[in-house]
Amino acid sequence: MTNIDFFSDYLSATIRLSIPLAFAALGGIFSERSGILNIALEGMLLTGAFVSAAVSISTENVWIGTLVAIFAGGILGLIHAYLCVSLKVNQLVSGLAINLAVSGLTAYGARVLFDSGTIALPGIETINFLGLKDLPILGIFLNQDPLFYLLLLLIPVCTYLIFNTSWGLALRAVGEYPQAAATAGISVSLVRYLSVGFSGCLASLGGVYLALVHVQFFTEGMSSGKGFIALAAIIFGRWHPVNTVLACLLFGATEALQLRVQAFNLNIPYQFLEMLPYVIALLALIGLAGKSTPPAALGKERGAGE
Repeated sequence: MTNIDFFSDYLSATIRLSIPLAFAALGGIFSERSGILNIALEGMLLTGAFVSAAVSISTENVWIGTLVAIFAGGILGLIHAYLCVSLKVNQLVSGLAINLAVSGLTAYGARVLFDSGTIALPGIETINFLGLKDLPILGIFLNQDPLFYLLLLLIPVCTYLIFNTSWGLALRAVGEYPQAAATAGISVSLVRYLSVGFSGCLASLGGVYLALVHVQFFTEGMSSGKGFIALAAIIFGRWHPVNTVLACLLFGATEALQLRVQAFNLNIPYQFLEMLPYVIALLALIGLAGKSTPPAALGKERGAGE
């Protein structure tokens, strides 16, 4: 394998491993910008993967499976919002409860519907623009699935929405100063419900990518902590969509690297290599890349004006 081939293969793997993280992280930004800590991203990813797999098999249509998965992720987000905003449940406890419930339900569903992951799923086909997929490096970006191009579109759209619209201003105000936002006539509860619901929709798309593009089967626990790595990417990216997606690329590149190092048989215990993405996530969480300042109201159970 030439250096160009190796780099192309490594870049392709990095993109594949980063996309689920990026969808979940973009969703998490909206939730956390509104002041709701979203530990439930892991469960939302797993929900998207399971629902898209189940519906795609039953309907033999991946796009119906994708739409139903987005809807299911949004419902899960609204449940998290209801627990945190209306019932004032501790946000960390609510997120962990959702993760545990989804983990158990999808594990049971996998054994009933998918014979514990041995059934192949219909996959989302790639789009080969102008037949240029064989071009070195550039061809990788011209031969991707529609979810990849949707992600590329979402990055500037989310950035514009958060920082250049009146709704984005309301979102940031609720996350920073909910009492001032309420005084200005903004419904804190409504903004948080919408934000966390939208967070679930985006995170579930990461699960759809895992099940219908990346591996094309479903197995219990297949999210493998990606929701928590997405949270680290949000912190690493300072709650900004562009920076956060770049952080996801870093984590994806680290995971792709450890998979390739294992193939070289360097007598390094594979357990240490598998730790690499999580070590990078921990370094991000302790602020190695600089101090990150979260939204002031993030994680507070009783926001004024709700």
